[in-house]
Amino acid sequence: MGDVVHTMPAVSDIARHRPDAQIDWLVEAPFAALPAMHPAVHKVHTIAWRKWRKKLFERDTRDSMKRARAELRSEYYDLILDAQGLIKSAFFAGQARGLRAGYDWKSAREKFASIWYQQVATVDKSLHAVQRTRLLAAAHLGYRAEGAPEYSLRMPDPTWLPPTTKPAQRPYVVLIPGASREEKLWPEDRWVALAKHLSTRPVEIVWLWGSKEEGSRCVRLAAQSDGEIPPFLTVQDAAALLARAKAVVGLDTGFSHIAAAFGVPTIGIYCDHEPGLVGLIGNGFVASVGARGQIPELERIKRLADEALTHQTVRYSVK
Repeated sequence: MGDVVHTMPAVSDIARHRPDAQIDWLVEAPFAALPAMHPAVHKVHTIAWRKWRKKLFERDTRDSMKRARAELRSEYYDLILDAQGLIKSAFFAGQARGLRAGYDWKSAREKFASIWYQQVATVDKSLHAVQRTRLLAAAHLGYRAEGAPEYSLRMPDPTWLPPTTKPAQRPYVVLIPGASREEKLWPEDRWVALAKHLSTRPVEIVWLWGSKEEGSRCVRLAAQSDGEIPPFLTVQDAAALLARAKAVVGLDTGFSHIAAAFGVPTIGIYCDHEPGLVGLIGNGFVASVGARGQIPELERIKRLADEALTHQTVRYSVK
């Protein structure tokens, strides 16, 4: 999910420098709502590789892959840009018809991905993912990627908001304690202490989750502190919730990047990655704290949360 968000400023650049371009986007099906929020995206193609790879030799899987390939090949593209630089993404980019482009051998996240491309560009691997993608698109489309990154997202309508906020429009803070890997997690006692700290402020607390395990963690944390736990939300529904938050504190996860993309004051807690490569970037207040082997201290997160609550939220509402 984070990779999808990181690509959006490059799409904004393409739309600005090549206004006559038709931009289609290939993405994993669960994340399809995100590209659809960008006004420059004409069509969203989907694959279900995470599902397919578990049953790769079953007939239903083969049929689904054939349909996805047929849809991709239904028209010819002037440029097929692989923004990830992975063998997986390069393979699926190769299913479409047109000039395949991406990172060169030294720049790709997985070197062998570059073999699939007919046109390559060199982009410094030490740059942030947002900037790398912007530079990649600029190199292949012949313009300069300049200025601050723009996500340009349409704000989706909410299907769920905290019940206690509705009568008086009380603001809320979203806490995101779940991540895809255990190494990314922040200690649960610190989440509890942070929630108790925030409960003394004039805001409600919402614990956001995206899997059964994450939901169980949120139940444990809320039982020891305060806050509301929504039902399972689709990516679009979660984005709508995040876009209207007063502030967000989350781990290195796609939800945190979505919040920052909407200009919501967002704090990212990094326990297993370098924020310089994938830290939060947005037009509002953002802070990416920690690094691999450097678990952020509770008091620092408390101070940043208080600072975030004093900032005016800048929300996108693109027509």
